[in-house]
Amino acid sequence: MVKNYVIDTNVMIHDPKFMYKFSDNNVIIPILCIEELDNLKKRDGLVGFHARHVAKELQILMSKGNISEGIPLENGGMIKVEQNYLDTDVLPNGVDYSKNDSKIIAVVKNLQEANQDIKTILVTKDVYMHIKASSLGIEVQDFENDKIDNDKIYSGYVDVEWPSETIDAIYGGGFVPEDSVKEQYYPNQFLHIKSNNRSGHEVLARFDGKKIVPLKYVNETAWGLTPINREQKMAFELLMNPDIHFVTITGGAGSGKTILSTAAALQNVIESNRYRKIVFVRPVVPAGEDIGYLPGTEVEKLKPWMGSFYDAIENLTDLKDLNKDSQKEQRFNNQKPLFTVDDFIDQYRQRGIIETKTFTYMRGRTFTNSFIIVDEAQEMTPHLAKLMLTRAGHNSKFILLGDPSDNQIDNHYVDARSNGLIYTVEKMKPFGITGHVTLKRVERSPLAEIAERNM
Repeated sequence: MVKNYVIDTNVMIHDPKFMYKFSDNNVIIPILCIEELDNLKKRDGLVGFHARHVAKELQILMSKGNISEGIPLENGGMIKVEQNYLDTDVLPNGVDYSKNDSKIIAVVKNLQEANQDIKTILVTKDVYMHIKASSLGIEVQDFENDKIDNDKIYSGYVDVEWPSETIDAIYGGGFVPEDSVKEQYYPNQFLHIKSNNRSGHEVLARFDGKKIVPLKYVNETAWGLTPINREQKMAFELLMNPDIHFVTITGGAGSGKTILSTAAALQNVIESNRYRKIVFVRPVVPAGEDIGYLPGTEVEKLKPWMGSFYDAIENLTDLKDLNKDSQKEQRFNNQKPLFTVDDFIDQYRQRGIIETKTFTYMRGRTFTNSFIIVDEAQEMTPHLAKLMLTRAGHNSKFILLGDPSDNQIDNHYVDARSNGLIYTVEKMKPFGITGHVTLKRVERSPLAEIAERNM
């Protein structure tokens, strides 16, 4: 049965192509939401960009019909801008009638009463609007098209028990499983295989799409860093493999996402020259906003948001012994080190080898021969994640890092099930040039581990 879906403004900002995601149903936009989009169009950052994108999509559709009467969509549905049903008398006392949210709820309530033979549903990502509308007997849904089931999120690895002979074959250069076994795994999925008939016999392996092979980089280091636990070893394998062009790594604070990725970037760019430059990307808060209000140059504006990269490089330079001489001098003369992380980054930035960017400054760019690390990727919408990955040029490697739990998301347009990081993990897992690992252990310190688990 055809339904009426009334769309809130925040859904349009979340996904500018929302109108194609409701099958053969009626997509109804209250004219108040068009007014809100108009007010957002000049906003800096991604909110303004998405508002303008929505207008362009609607303009394309308007070339095919009258949007006030309804325009047929290719999926069999219809889209319409609703100019009527604005009477707020249907709302109870205590509601602030001057708020646009209240007026949109009134539109839904009036539509519901005028078209009782068609189910009318409000679609919003605003929890307060959800509560208010539900209390008035309105059916409310979140925008579910890009939501991922938390219980089914891909971890990137499995634990299995196989015969010791199979483990021996893997160590011997690889094991080609039967087709029925191949179908159980994604390319670049990891397997921790333990023997079911020989105590202590095990192997950490990767399915390369054709056969199961032992890890290639398990005994290597990157810029002085060696992965500690099994999940870090898996992530390291993906980061160091030039045939894997896109890597996602999720995990809590202190699990090693940023320092592993930064070490791999420094090793592959500065040490081995496999790529020409490193690009560090992070959002600013609130997510998707511009940084124009901050004083200074672009680099100076971005520095407060780049602390995780600065910390990672500082720790790695200690491992690499780049500070060895200055540390000696500091001990004997009580002076600051002659070599600092700022010196290191500025040196390579001036040579075009290191760049720091926000999500906003990625638009319109194409990165070739680059190692791109996107931190805090859980702040992205799925639409932005797609825009980000389409920046990839030839011989580039994209790394998306983040903690997709709700308490680590500041962007009110996404949540733990609908953010761009989780969406990308699920959508990109079937391909041979992509890989994912979830880091579970906190390696920062005993205190950090206790806090991560118990607070």
